Amino acid sequence: VQLVESGGGLVEAGGSLRLSCAASGFTFSTYNMGWFRQAPGKERKFVGVSQWSSGFTYYGDSVKGRFTISRDNTKNTVYLQMNSLKSEDTAVYYCVADSNSGAYSRRPGDFDYWGQGTQVTVSS
Repeated sequence: VQLVESGGGLVEAGGSLRLSCAASGFTFSTYNMGWFRQAPGKERKFVGVSQWSSGFTYYGDSVKGRFTISRDNTKNTVYLQMNSLKSEDTAVYYCVADSNSGAYSRRPGDFDYWGQGTQVTVSS
């Protein structure tokens, strides 16, 4: 199993970035796909998840209305479009996968697979 993130970098406040996560080694279309982030000295925090069974997408309160998760099941790829970036969005962003067909989770421990992370730095 592999989750490989790309697209991180340095951006000015108010700008945009799009992260990609290419998945392999499991049946992508039947996994919840999402993102967490971790700022220095802080715990990993839920960003959002695309629930495969319902087709719905859920977001953490701090990114709602600014970030959008989408997925392409033909390419086994999930995306995180980040708009109106703020300095507090600076963190390492992790792609995650969860095989749960029931209620989605916001807890890091409930996700089966993690990517290596990609750094996003927002300058103010």
